[in-house]
Amino acid sequence: MIRVMIVDDDALVRLGLADLLEGDEDIDVVAQAHDGLQAVELATAHRVDVALVDVRMPRMDGITAIAHLRALPHPPKVITLTTFDLDEYVYDALAAGADGFLLKDTDPAEILRAVHLVATGSAMLHPAAARRLIDRYHRSGLPQAAAARARLDRLTPRERDVLALLARGDTNADIAASLGMRESTVKAHVSRVLTALDVTNRVQAAILARDAGLG
Repeated sequence: MIRVMIVDDDALVRLGLADLLEGDEDIDVVAQAHDGLQAVELATAHRVDVALVDVRMPRMDGITAIAHLRALPHPPKVITLTTFDLDEYVYDALAAGADGFLLKDTDPAEILRAVHLVATGSAMLHPAAARRLIDRYHRSGLPQAAAARARLDRLTPRERDVLALLARGDTNADIAASLGMRESTVKAHVSRVLTALDVTNRVQAAILARDAGLG
């Protein structure tokens, strides 16, 4: 059972998401918060596997809340909720540790799929909008590019191949098919990549790869 928390200052949005999520027999909505501060309080009191977090909220915004959620002893995976006009905030959320993001007008089936994917450790980087965001805010000419390339030098050639596919949003199954590897082997490579790059999740690894001009 995937334990989910919904964080949004709009009661109707919370209601709609809760109704959708509770229709999935493998998802249990264990908490609903109206701002980031309450989200941190509830995540401390309840075990939460995945948190759907809005960006703009009173008292504590979503980006700040993500940092606090990720710092908990048992941090939940985080999916940021946003609209196209909040692109710059989405990047900040991903950099803060979110595992992906959804647009609020995303098809309901895709929202459910996202929760399941993120709960198993995957990231929501495959939508074209996600790739455009990272491309827009991270170019190889930015000051951090040299530092990013130095961190990529820690990887073996095979690990760089895995990272390049991860950065374009491929799942472990996709990477396994592309490189002719077992999925379990891909998982092992991804784990080593995250450790070598000193990042906490696939999204941060993808951002670093884009900074370095890989993928």
